[in-house]
Amino acid sequence: MRFFSKRRPEPKPDFSDGVIDLYPSDLVEANEELGVKKTFLFRISPCETQKNAGRISLRVGESRELYYFGHIGYHVHAPYRGRHYALNACRLMIPLCRALNIHSLVITTDVDNLPSRKTCENLGCILESIVLVPEDLQRRFDLPREKCRYILHI
Repeated sequence: MRFFSKRRPEPKPDFSDGVIDLYPSDLVEANEELGVKKTFLFRISPCETQKNAGRISLRVGESRELYYFGHIGYHVHAPYRGRHYALNACRLMIPLCRALNIHSLVITTDVDNLPSRKTCENLGCILESIVLVPEDLQRRFDLPREKCRYILHI
């Protein structure tokens, strides 16, 4: 007689490029505070490992707050930095953007975050401007005084 374990099947990534996999972690329908209609959240994992290397989010909508936060936000945990995971994750978001009929994205970075600025440049973004963040948003969201606004046309 054979016994089969009742292990759950391994989850499949929503997006993969052979270097990283993106696993859905959450879908937030609306965030009134940020003026976002919908946010797609993904966990970044080295391909076929399911290890948590970071996260990426796609925020859909337009608002005063989103002007400073951007449509895409990402974070790569320290042990996984320097491997272009943020760049790859941003590229993997493009088919989702196209499916949502999004033709341009804003990615914002802190002025002194050179790796993130390099990610934007390598992605093909154009530096639109360095903007002053209004004081009320600095306080409310603990934002720096300035943000770089990069635009990606897709």
